[in-house]
Amino acid sequence: MAYIRQVEVAHATGALKRQYDAGIRRAGKVFNILKIQSLTPDMMGDGMRFYLTIMRGPGPLEPWQREMLATAVSRANHCFY
Repeated sequence: MAYIRQVEVAHATGALKRQYDAGIRRAGKVFNILKIQSLTPDMMGDGMRFYLTIMRGPGPLEPWQREMLATAVSRANHCFY
């Protein structure tokens, strides 16, 4: 299995700590998908803005419908979502 170096929550400072804190506010914890981006917190922020725009931004689908579509596509692709 591949290893990706990451910064743990307890060791985060500056921009990374702000990103982790925002993740905790959103979900109650920092998911691994964020931790693997920890060496590039600016990129992590861009990725989160993109995700939130797609999943929570204005559009014809409710957020729960978007989550269901993402889950179904992940399953069809044999990916853990």
